[in-house]
Amino acid sequence: MINVKPGSVVFENVSKTFGAFTAIPDLSLTIEPGTLVTLLGPSGCGKTTTLRMLAGLEHPTSGRILIGGKDVTMLPANERDVSMVFQSYALFPHMSALDNVAYGLQSSGLRKAEAREKAEEGLKLVGLAGMGHRLPAELSGGQQQRVAVARALVLEPQVLLLDEPLSNLDARLRRRVRTEIRDLQQRLGFTAVYVTHDQDEALAVSDRIIVMKDGAIAQAGAPRDLYEFPASAFIADFMGEANVIACEVVGQEGEEALVRVAGVDHRVASRHARPGSAKLAVRPGSIRIGASGGPGIPGRILHSAYLGGHVEYEVETAVGTLFIVDHDMTEGLPAATDVTLDLKKRGIALIAA
Repeated sequence: MINVKPGSVVFENVSKTFGAFTAIPDLSLTIEPGTLVTLLGPSGCGKTTTLRMLAGLEHPTSGRILIGGKDVTMLPANERDVSMVFQSYALFPHMSALDNVAYGLQSSGLRKAEAREKAEEGLKLVGLAGMGHRLPAELSGGQQQRVAVARALVLEPQVLLLDEPLSNLDARLRRRVRTEIRDLQQRLGFTAVYVTHDQDEALAVSDRIIVMKDGAIAQAGAPRDLYEFPASAFIADFMGEANVIACEVVGQEGEEALVRVAGVDHRVASRHARPGSAKLAVRPGSIRIGASGGPGIPGRILHSAYLGGHVEYEVETAVGTLFIVDHDMTEGLPAATDVTLDLKKRGIALIAA
């Protein structure tokens, strides 16, 4: 029986430099036991360096790292009670799936028969029962990834680390495997730290997302909070595409702010809006297109593209060119059509100017 022991993760004022380059200036974060937390951000933001320090593949320049309350800052990787699932799967090509899963168990001193029994259990856990005899080359990409997950889980780590685990899979397979990983994490209750640059992936699997920029935390929170209440234009645009529009806050009524965009007033959810200049982050699907001359923001369609389930537009307005996704219109409006734009209630966030 695989019995994981979920541990907490704490970074205390951790920094990491490579020569004159500072990858992580001063990072403090806490990951609760039994949660799946995603480190998300663009290339070079520091997410992979953070994961490698947690794995023991890099050591901090300063600060402390604790796993399950134990200081592991300077411990080697094999003494940290973590397991890692790599982007490349890192399976031994000459070994069967069963032997790949059993390898770490045997290396840690478990008798061969016990290791193979536990490896069989691990393969069953990820839906590969009866396939242990196959070589990696005889498995699909998704199956190879599941072997890699089983190999990591049978070691019963306090923390499972996943480094861009789905990047080698096609889009449809990524959706399926990410669901399997999330279901497995919730069923077994292990702590997982998941690194990706894919926003949809992060939204789908995470209890909590930590968005990084320049080696620091730009914003952290539940997926819905980050998507619907971004703290900055960077977060709004990174957590799914957004139009960032200049506006003016002209009033506050309860938990709504009255904002003015191109002379048109809108009500936006905001508890602590201050009067004055600000910005709105508007999701492409949160703009309604109407006939020219109606109430709203006047605009002219620059480009129109019919994509089956929706129509995409670029519309020129007084507040800039806006990208709009319309799921309601069965036929697209052509370029050079004059229109009026109105903002929907959802998908609009007020952010600092």
